[in-house]
Amino acid sequence: MTPLYTAEALSTGAGRNGRVATTSGTVNLELAIPKEMGGSGNGANPEELFAAGYAACFHSALQMVARNQKVAISDTSVGSRVHLLPNGSGGFVLAVTLEVVIPGMEHDQAQALADAAHLVCPYSNATRGNIEVTVNVTDD
Repeated sequence: MTPLYTAEALSTGAGRNGRVATTSGTVNLELAIPKEMGGSGNGANPEELFAAGYAACFHSALQMVARNQKVAISDTSVGSRVHLLPNGSGGFVLAVTLEVVIPGMEHDQAQALADAAHLVCPYSNATRGNIEVTVNVTDD
């Protein structure tokens, strides 16, 4: 299958205390271990980058699903919290909580749209069966 798009990034330095940049030049960030994990916190970290990407991707999937179902939505937002958890074997796992806001829509209909978006979002498809992802629809 031919890719529609390929993103490329390179990590250099000391991993979580290094640098990451995309070949397009649009991302060029210093990385730092979060203070909560004993680092300086003076830079981005992989979990923040994953949270940002997942929020944006899921938001696009939500808008696509609404368009396809001919449901008018506006002023929507998607927040993403990526949790880094110990796995009990000396390693780590991720878990994600997505907070979806669809103003002016009845909760059950909004949850149905969010659940449909979860079926088509590339991040959701990539993580399904691998990490816990919770999709919550909130009023604000």
